[in-house]
Amino acid sequence: MKPPQFEWLGHEVTASAYNSVFWQTDSISPSVAAWGDTLKPGMKCIAVSRDLIKMGLTHNTMVKIDTFPDTFYVKDKMHWKWKNRIDIYMGKDVKKAREWGKKRLQICYALPLDTIF
Repeated sequence: MKPPQFEWLGHEVTASAYNSVFWQTDSISPSVAAWGDTLKPGMKCIAVSRDLIKMGLTHNTMVKIDTFPDTFYVKDKMHWKWKNRIDIYMGKDVKKAREWGKKRLQICYALPLDTIF
């Protein structure tokens, strides 16, 4: 049996939604995320507040979000003013993002285990 590669940790956050439209981003290219990834509608990714990055939710961290069956990946960073928050990427569907609103919910995120014995 293969040893586990990740430790899954739980954490409660405030979750909102965002879109790749110019007026919601700091970028001239609204589809380019903070780590340089190009976001495309349909991708399962999130932006995280910078305090969560310090907890281990860094670029490409796997995240499971309460109420969603899919695994999401950290691809973007939020403005420094936000704390304990994630933004769920919803492509260009602004109506869907607004309907999602803002919620308190549980996430689980994967931290790599040290595989050197």
